[in-house]
Amino acid sequence: MPGRPKPFPCLDSSELGQLMPMFLWLDPQGQVLDLGPTLARVLGCDAVGTRFDDHFVLRRLRLRGPEVPVPDGTVAPPKMSFDRGALRLHLDLRGNPGVGLRGASVALGPGGEDGVLLNLTFGIHMSEAVREFGLTEADFAASDLAIELLYLGEANAAVLGELGEMTARLELARRSAVAQSLTDPLTGLANRRAFDAALGEEIDAQAHGGAPFAVAHVDLDYFKEVNDTLGHPAGDHVLKTVARRLVQALRKGDLVARTGGDEFLLLLRGLSDRERLLRLGERLIEDIEAPCDFRGTPCRVSASIGLETSQGYDPMTTDALLAAADRALYAAKRSGRGRAVPAVDSDGAE
Repeated sequence: MPGRPKPFPCLDSSELGQLMPMFLWLDPQGQVLDLGPTLARVLGCDAVGTRFDDHFVLRRLRLRGPEVPVPDGTVAPPKMSFDRGALRLHLDLRGNPGVGLRGASVALGPGGEDGVLLNLTFGIHMSEAVREFGLTEADFAASDLAIELLYLGEANAAVLGELGEMTARLELARRSAVAQSLTDPLTGLANRRAFDAALGEEIDAQAHGGAPFAVAHVDLDYFKEVNDTLGHPAGDHVLKTVARRLVQALRKGDLVARTGGDEFLLLLRGLSDRERLLRLGERLIEDIEAPCDFRGTPCRVSASIGLETSQGYDPMTTDALLAAADRALYAAKRSGRGRAVPAVDSDGAE
């Protein structure tokens, strides 16, 4: 820049700015004598003639000895600090505290009589500065690796972002696969695998002082006739209707599972009173027998239900409990269908 002093006789301001776009030349009293083009862009003004502390807050100095903190953010006069051999310093932009600077300094002339020359960089604040001030590769020295490091950081962030998305997709697929493996695809109910797992947990809970519970084995009556006369679409419609009615009739904490064909298993948590259990079974049969039409044609079905509570078993096992419910179910079938029958067997209950 014509008319401005030169920190080095062989270099004018523009040439020094090409080598050090973030240089800052101060006189011994801290007044700005010259600065690089990128630093001028960051400050947003022609700072020549202004004071150092109009634009910067000095945070730390590292002299030839130990680092000297500046806890209150005040500016040590350059003559008092830099000419003592300050090599590194950390600054904040007074107008933008979120962007920090770091740099190195050298005193010019004997005892710093020609001032001090600082070469600044954004350091770890590079990405914030690029976004904040719209900086490009042209704003940095050709020898500065900052842009390459920034590109590398952005590339790493992009790769990590893609890996994160891929991990999320894989986790979603895993959860979906697990859910599918535990769900009956036709009705959306739990399947036998899910029911067995839930029943096992309930048995373990009761063994450790948890509340007793009950199971019910539901088998539809006259379902084969619907399938044979109206076809499988009608049968599927009946199964989905029955599934919905069972869920609606039970409590939120109970579990309804379709275990194959026209059979369902119910896990009734906290229900151990046999009279209440029998009344529930009879009410379920009434719900199942409610009118159900498929394309205008009635689909008449009923159900036989075997009931068993978890009380009276020592030890209690999944197989023993379900075997008792099965026996009760077949007793209901033999007695004329459309009935709920509690388990009666010599191993435990009732």
